[in-house]
Amino acid sequence: MNQQLPLFTAEAVGPQGLRYYPGVIPPPVEHDLIERIRGLPLVAFQFGAFEGKRRVASFGFRYDYTQKRRQEAGEVPEWLAPMIKKIEAYRGAAVKIKQVLCTEYDAGVGIGWHRDKPQFEEVFGLSLGSACKFRFRRKTGGKWERFTLDAEPCSLYIMTENPGTCGSTAFLRSKSGAIR
Repeated sequence: MNQQLPLFTAEAVGPQGLRYYPGVIPPPVEHDLIERIRGLPLVAFQFGAFEGKRRVASFGFRYDYTQKRRQEAGEVPEWLAPMIKKIEAYRGAAVKIKQVLCTEYDAGVGIGWHRDKPQFEEVFGLSLGSACKFRFRRKTGGKWERFTLDAEPCSLYIMTENPGTCGSTAFLRSKSGAIR
């Protein structure tokens, strides 16, 4: 059986299922993406009855926390197509990204421990604007196994086997910008 392998080698870090690629895009591309994201109709993130400390725009589909299901969202903007194609190349030809979540975080805003919904089999994150600390934990026996990933600007992280072996995650950004 022929299998096409990804063109890029991940930096081996953290729990099984987590891949990290520093320096995926150059700073001028990063700045352009940040400006375009700022121009989107970003709205406060809704988590059921709660409002998150971040603003988001969803494309393709989104997760509705009140109804606990995935819903249709607007079409992915054309200007994201080249970036999506670049990110897909890190997982191989068979991967097709169908959902984009653009998120703007203010300085110092963190997100508590959570698991991405199982409807999102793989999570690709492009870190823009500043470094971000991703904290991972999973219960092993009676203790918590922990790992922190320092995601630099212009880097890509990919979580596969999600929400399985990566466990729950939390992150803290030092200033705004992300495509997730």
